[in-house]
Amino acid sequence: MLRALLLENLHPLATSILESAGIDVTVRTGAMDESELADALDGVHLLGIRSKTNVTAAVVDAAPDLVAIGAFCIGTNQIDLKAAAARGVAAFNAPFSNTRSVVELALAEIISLTRRLTERDRALHDGVWDKSAEGAHEVRGRTLGIIGYGNIGTQLSVLAENLGMSVVFYDTAEKLALGNARRMDTLDELLETADVVTLHVDGRSGNAGLFGAKQFARMRPGAIFLNLSRGFVVDYGALRESILSGHVSGAAVDVFPHEPKKRGDHFESDLRGLPNVILTPHIGGSTEEAQEAIGQFVAGKLRDYLATGSTTLSVNLPNLALEKTTGVRRIAHLHHNTPGVLAAVNATLAEHGTNIEGQLLATRGEIGYVVTDVGSELEQPVVEALGAMDQTIRLRVLA
Repeated sequence: MLRALLLENLHPLATSILESAGIDVTVRTGAMDESELADALDGVHLLGIRSKTNVTAAVVDAAPDLVAIGAFCIGTNQIDLKAAAARGVAAFNAPFSNTRSVVELALAEIISLTRRLTERDRALHDGVWDKSAEGAHEVRGRTLGIIGYGNIGTQLSVLAENLGMSVVFYDTAEKLALGNARRMDTLDELLETADVVTLHVDGRSGNAGLFGAKQFARMRPGAIFLNLSRGFVVDYGALRESILSGHVSGAAVDVFPHEPKKRGDHFESDLRGLPNVILTPHIGGSTEEAQEAIGQFVAGKLRDYLATGSTTLSVNLPNLALEKTTGVRRIAHLHHNTPGVLAAVNATLAEHGTNIEGQLLATRGEIGYVVTDVGSELEQPVVEALGAMDQTIRLRVLA
C-alpha cells in the first residue's frame, strides 16, 4: 500500500484525488519541525506541504521510502531541492494556481492604502467620525512599480492598467512587457518613478535582504510599499522607520521572516500598530478557489508521477511528459548524468532478453532520467542489474 502524508491544512480535494488512486492518506494540521517530520515519514511515499514545513537534507536522508514531495503553493525554497534530487525524490509545486488570488489582494491593498481606508476604518471602530480627503487619492493616473515580472507580476500589470495606472517593472531576467508597461533598466530607476512599489520576487537565496533602508530612501516621498512575495527579502525594521518618518505613506505585508507554525499562535512584528499598514497572515493565495485549484493540480502531479513516471513541471528533476505505458512494464531510471548510461541500460535489457517498445531520456544538470517501456514482464535479475549500476539513483518499475 502506497502512503501519503499531507500537512498544513491542504484542500480536501487533494486527499480525494490521492485516495481515488488507491493511496492511503494521512492528514495532519499544522507544520512539523525537522525531527517530527523525519519520524512521521517512516513508510511514507508522498509528502504534501505548504510554506511552513521545511524539508531539509536530513529529512530526505531519513525517509528512504519517500518518492515525491508536493509543495501546495508557489514557493519551493522550503525544500532542499538538490538533496531531494540526489535521493531520487521528485518535487512539484503550483506555479499558476493562486496567481489571481494574490493579484486581487495586491489590488485591494493598493486601493485601501491609497485611500487610507485603514485609518478611516480604525477611527470609526474607535467611535471617531473622521471624514476627510486629506492624504486620500485615486489610483487612476498613479504609477505602479512591479519588482519581479513573473506570473503574478505580469497579471497584476494588466489589471492595474485596467484601473488606469501606469506600470513600470524591473526584473533581472529578460521579460516581455505586457500592454503599456515599461521596463526599467535598474531598481533605483523604478523606485524613483513609482508611486506604489510592490515586490513579487521568488524565494531564491540571492534575494535575501533585497530591500532595505537604502531602497526605502530611494522611493518617492509618500509612496506606498507592498510585499506579497517572501519575508526574508525585506528589512522590516527599515520599513518601520520609513513609515514613522512619513517617507513611506503606507505598506501592506503578507509575508514575514519568521511565521508562526499554526493558526492561533502568537505573532510578533516591528510593523504592528503602525498607521496605514495592512498586515495579513500569509494569505495571498488563501482563497477557497485558489486552494481548490492548488489541491487538484499538485495532487494530480503526485498521482501521475507514481502511476506513469511523468515529471512535467517538476522543479528538481528532468521533465518528461508521459502517458500510460505502451508496453507491459515501464522502467523509470533516475541516474547521475554521466556518459554511457543509456547504452548501459539498453545493454542490460538486451542481455536479459528484454525488448524495448518505447524510450525517452531527459537530463537536468547532474541528474538524468530515462523511461523505458518493455514488452514483457521483468524478471528479478534484470531489475537487480539496473539497480546495481554505479550511476543509478533510483529505479522504479511501473505497471
